[in-house]
Amino acid sequence: QVQLVESGGGLVQAGASLRLSCAASGRTFSYAMGWFRRAPGKEREFVAAINWLGGSPTYAASVKGRFTISRDNAKNTLYLQMNSLKAEDTAVYYCAVKRDYYSGSRVDEYDYWGQGTQVTVSS
Repeated sequence: QVQLVESGGGLVQAGASLRLSCAASGRTFSYAMGWFRRAPGKEREFVAAINWLGGSPTYAASVKGRFTISRDNAKNTLYLQMNSLKAEDTAVYYCAVKRDYYSGSRVDEYDYWGQGTQVTVSS
């Protein structure tokens, strides 16, 4: 069983940066991990993902060039560095684990989910 706890969300102004963390317990070393988000009134959407060794990061077009996903397998932690935040980045951000070496971008590919952390960007 895998448990995920996100942290690092908050209220910031447009243009600011935040770093989200996701602490995992259980076996995640050989699994891909990702970040998703749900904005008010919208479906959960893909943000970024990374494979089990920390390579081949993939990003949604809306965040590419601004967000960076990384992982530290020794610490069992996933990160999302978010720069140049925009009001449209406001959402609850979720960490997820896919029981596969390689990541994907669909919600239904992921097997474990955290409770989420709120990110609010004021314009």
